[in-house]
Amino acid sequence: MSTASADAVEATERALWRTMSFYGTPLDDLDAAIAVDPDWSLPHAMKAGFLLSLTEPSVAADAHTALARAAHLAAADPNPRERSHVHALQLLGRGDWRGAGEAWRSHLDSWPRDALALQWAHLFDFYRGDTRQLRDRVASVLPHWRDPADPLRPFVLGLHAFGLEENGAYVEAEAEGRAALAADPRVPWAIHAVAHVMEMQGRPDEGRAWLAGRRPQWGDDASGNGFAGHLGWHEALFAVETLDFASALAVFDRYLAADRTEITLQRVDAASLLWRLQLLGAPLGDRWRQLLDGWPIDATAAGRSVFNDVHLLLAQLGAGEHGGGRHWAEHAASAAQRLGGWNAAVAREVGEPLMHGLVAFAAGEFDAAFDRIAGVRAHAAPLGGSHAQRDVIDQTLLAAAARGTRRSEGRAVLIQREPAKRSTPLGERWRRALSP
Repeated sequence: MSTASADAVEATERALWRTMSFYGTPLDDLDAAIAVDPDWSLPHAMKAGFLLSLTEPSVAADAHTALARAAHLAAADPNPRERSHVHALQLLGRGDWRGAGEAWRSHLDSWPRDALALQWAHLFDFYRGDTRQLRDRVASVLPHWRDPADPLRPFVLGLHAFGLEENGAYVEAEAEGRAALAADPRVPWAIHAVAHVMEMQGRPDEGRAWLAGRRPQWGDDASGNGFAGHLGWHEALFAVETLDFASALAVFDRYLAADRTEITLQRVDAASLLWRLQLLGAPLGDRWRQLLDGWPIDATAAGRSVFNDVHLLLAQLGAGEHGGGRHWAEHAASAAQRLGGWNAAVAREVGEPLMHGLVAFAAGEFDAAFDRIAGVRAHAAPLGGSHAQRDVIDQTLLAAAARGTRRSEGRAVLIQREPAKRSTPLGERWRRALSP
């Protein structure tokens, strides 16, 4: 590190732990490091990277300000590792998510124990839906993380567990997640990975018990963990799988209601959950309206993340704003092309047809909705998120097939879903709805 200040290093190490553990944000620690050594580029870069990782339009300007300062300082910095961090973040800041991933690959080849680069790369592999990299990028550095006394090793194992799960290695993923938590119970990625395994294997009762048993580490207000909203979303999904709508809505109100969400990533989970519940006819009250009213929408919000844009559309359609939804779909597609980068291609190939399909569904044009959404289903991974998150596409297809004339095609979609899920109450409900 290119600083002589032990205090700056200590504050930056705390920031790294917060970045990996999600217990609070790293911003105060990074500001403390900057106050002690304002000419050290790394805390400025870490601040930019954290803000960019939120995919949050409202902090984009602050992210670019921090990145510009980091780049200015790194230009005169002889430390190649810190310059490499800045280079990857500059690509990220330009919207070149794939290029940033390649830069982090090269970085980790040189510095495989750089947990900061691994964490950022993992997040953007996730945002790009790159399941292979979610597994292999972490696997490639694991030989350098063998010391069981290393305090960050459990967090690296948690990342690997999630990558294994997204590649269908469920037994290995669950074992790795549990091993990480045995070493340190405060590893939300590991809690998350095991929850994903149970979701994909159709084990909703175990999943609910798993998250309830780990709630002190992620879901109590005292924990202050930034993963709480997303793990609450998983808890609600387990309830939906058993058609326990009351419990799902209670979880929504605790973790994802409008007064509990602060950033787009949380609102995305809220919209995804409400949409699934609405497909099943659950009584939602005014939750859609509250969610949409609390979701900042302006001309600069679109085109930065197609995944986020699609979920804002769900909120608009769920709240009954069909005209606004059509306008948003068109605006988001054009904004993505104007901004360029990773999201431009994804918007063109996946986002735009998917959003038009969702608009058709909301308008009651179920056959048209099925055709448009089915056309992107097989190559929807670059939209980003996990298999569980993208399952909202399949569930909308099932609803469109059940309400229109595409029931045989809908049954084919149901068969292609995970076999374990066909035996859950939700799977059986879709089976009945799609019966000839």
